Amino acid sequence: MHLVQWDFLPAEDRLAEFLAAYGSEGDWVRLFHQGEGYLGTELLRLPGLPGWYRCLDRWRREEDYAAFRRLHAAEYQAMDHACERLTHAEVPVYIG
Repeated sequence: MHLVQWDFLPAEDRLAEFLAAYGSEGDWVRLFHQGEGYLGTELLRLPGLPGWYRCLDRWRREEDYAAFRRLHAAEYQAMDHACERLTHAEVPVYIG
């Protein structure tokens, strides 16, 4: 399994929008479902870090994730850009 993890600090006034975009049935999940080998997303609150969330995206294989990123690069970039306003911080934790 290939795992992609990001930590986010949502903007307080955009929390509902953040959850709608990054949650297990959110905008990102709908985009990822277009890729072969996508297994699901989990959004967790980080204990000990008030306001922070960890997003876990699971893919069958690294090659599936890489193919998705190539085939859907424009959509990915557009969604990433649109979601920038929803967070104060975005930190890649693990991609591998």
